[in-house]
Amino acid sequence: MNLVVNARDAMPDGGAIRIETEALTLAEPLARDKATVPAGEYSLIRVIDTGTGIAPDKLSKIFEPFFTTKKVGEGTGLGLSTVYGIVKQSGGYIFVDSEPGRGSIFEIFFPVHELAKKVVIRKGEGVVLLVEDEAPVRAFASRALRMRGYTVLEAENAEEALKTLEDPKLEVDIFVTDVVMPGMDGPSWVKRALEDRPNVKVVFVSGYAEDVLSADQARIPNSVFLPKPFTLNDLTTTVQGQLH
Repeated sequence: MNLVVNARDAMPDGGAIRIETEALTLAEPLARDKATVPAGEYSLIRVIDTGTGIAPDKLSKIFEPFFTTKKVGEGTGLGLSTVYGIVKQSGGYIFVDSEPGRGSIFEIFFPVHELAKKVVIRKGEGVVLLVEDEAPVRAFASRALRMRGYTVLEAENAEEALKTLEDPKLEVDIFVTDVVMPGMDGPSWVKRALEDRPNVKVVFVSGYAEDVLSADQARIPNSVFLPKPFTLNDLTTTVQGQLH
């Protein structure tokens, strides 16, 4: 945000701001501006403007606290030093190319975290009872879970879910249920179902804010909240997290 605000301020007569992202693999270390970026995988962000640019004698100072090229009252000189601090705390690197009258290009290299690369969706195991009154959402969620290896039982409302659970031989590992539905709501049917199946995990799904659920959810063990709209990975990672 700081970089975009600065780019805007550098174009008093208008211009263009372009933000680019790129997945970048450095086969060899990159030496630049007295810094060396180690070889590895990076998420690269560029913020490019067509503004007034920065004079060469100012370039080496722009990340220093309280240094500003703006007029008195227009800037504190803390914006770019804040950007620099955030980038450094994240293990990243920031560089700038600029030419007076031609604009500026800021490049930020964020290292791809090893943990992030290892968080993969494992093949799912378990039986999911999916309760959702909106047919398209139910179809999307069901397909997403089945693609990951889960067995999915579907119900379009709470009453149908409870009817399904009347079979004592049926084993269910997790309930994935909408909160607000015609008839009985999500927390109400789940509380009733957990009386006979106390070890089943729960994922509540809703397009409403979580605070509409919090009081009821607080009384329901092993439950988490997933806001709509959600992606395939959002759903499968949430279910996976509950079951492992």
